[in-house]
Amino acid sequence: MMLYFLVKYLHVLGAIVILGTGSGIAFFMLMAHRSRNVEFIARTASVVVIADALFTLSAVILQPVTGGVLMMLSATSIAERWLTASLALYIVAGLFWVPVVFMQIEMRDLARKAAEMREPLPPRYFVLFRRWFIFGFPGFGATMLILWLMIAKPF
Repeated sequence: MMLYFLVKYLHVLGAIVILGTGSGIAFFMLMAHRSRNVEFIARTASVVVIADALFTLSAVILQPVTGGVLMMLSATSIAERWLTASLALYIVAGLFWVPVVFMQIEMRDLARKAAEMREPLPPRYFVLFRRWFIFGFPGFGATMLILWLMIAKPF
């Protein structure tokens, strides 16, 4: 029983990291973008890329591993509808998160170059930012729904 609670703790911790890092990254990128300060945007985007690689990626890897172990330890069937829905939403979240990672890297690079050249941000940056912003809603929304499904197990 102790193993089950340890794995469950790690699973919940992974969910917290995904949601916390995701909301923190979104907030800091949005605030940097709103500042229109190219140097600040470049520095913030650099930190965001590191945070996503360090925290979000490790939690994204941890979730299916700990989830699978929890299924085995609790004899939960993958056919349970709440779990099937959670896994489908996890895929949806990933389909929006992976492109966002590449957008953040490109936005960082564009902002760094603009800062080095003492130029304004190029139009491509703003296209990417709008896309990044829009992708955040279904990606983060799917993650929020997964958390609710994990807790409520409504069906």
